Amino acid sequence: MPGTRVVSLVPSLTEAVAVTLPGALVGATEWCSHPAELDVVRVGGTKNPDVRGIVALAPDLVIANEEENRAPDLAELRAAGIEVLVTEVRDLPGAFRELARVLAACGSGRPRWLDEAEEAWARLPAPEVRLRAVIPIWRRPWMVLGRDTFAGDLLRRLGVDNAYATHTERYPRIPLEELRAAARDLVVLPDEPYRFTHEDGPESFPAPAALVSGRHLTWYGPSLGEAPGALSGALRAAFR
Repeated sequence: MPGTRVVSLVPSLTEAVAVTLPGALVGATEWCSHPAELDVVRVGGTKNPDVRGIVALAPDLVIANEEENRAPDLAELRAAGIEVLVTEVRDLPGAFRELARVLAACGSGRPRWLDEAEEAWARLPAPEVRLRAVIPIWRRPWMVLGRDTFAGDLLRRLGVDNAYATHTERYPRIPLEELRAAARDLVVLPDEPYRFTHEDGPESFPAPAALVSGRHLTWYGPSLGEAPGALSGALRAAFR
């Protein structure tokens, strides 16, 4: 619906709405870093939003995610009479479906960038080789991607098989020595939520390390169009 006032509690959805419907966003979290020029009221973090501040903005819609945001905060917003749309994204097709649903709820038709992102992934050639990898997302303690994750699905499409894809947990804590043994071919280190760098992470593993953009690996939004090329390039760089 035209003129919808939106608060986003998910960085990737913030970017999607801002690019598609300039002016619709009235609030976003402190972690919403894209677009760089985004100028809206900041409403705290994804895990600790300022509920009173959000209510004061009088949004027509708050967009959230079942993984990134806490159910009690969303319940409090609903109790205040605010509509809350909660997304669930576990794989790439789900990301495309949820993006279309969110943008429709915000009053937009299907944007060209979403079609282009789907086309970019559809054109991806079948991997010539497959690599077994661990994908840490945190250290102290070490945590990795487990089962049913969006990022794991992207890597699978690029020829990287997650060593913990069948773990009972989605983000298990695993001792480093076990991770070192499981990283048979590769370790993939994103720069968010933990900021792994050349000096922080690769030294812990005997396998080659691919340092990848967390935005391209974990965000579902306009960055999905660039993601196949960006991630493929980072994976190749690990073996140079």
